[in-house]
Amino acid sequence: MKFKTVFISKAPDAEPERHRALVETGKMKLWVQVVNNTDQACQLVQRLVAEEGIHSVLLCPGFSHEEVARMQQLAGPWVSVSVARGDGPGNRVIAEVFRQVGWH
Repeated sequence: MKFKTVFISKAPDAEPERHRALVETGKMKLWVQVVNNTDQACQLVQRLVAEEGIHSVLLCPGFSHEEVARMQQLAGPWVSVSVARGDGPGNRVIAEVFRQVGWH
């Protein structure tokens, strides 16, 4: 058995068919996907749950609490949904980088 997980990040210029990767070891299968919006992320989660039986979803800090809750409902109670969030100083660093690149 392998641990199956996906990391999903949002970017305004993402091309989901192009901006993705799969890393697989003997014990782990990791999908990495960049999406434009929450709907694309939700579709991906639903597909991976149904087709691959994933165990875990890790979301970038750009997802809101409501979006995380939506994905948890779609994934079901047997899938862990987590968010990669930092502490206060770390969040300020990322907010400034997002401002500089024009994301917000």
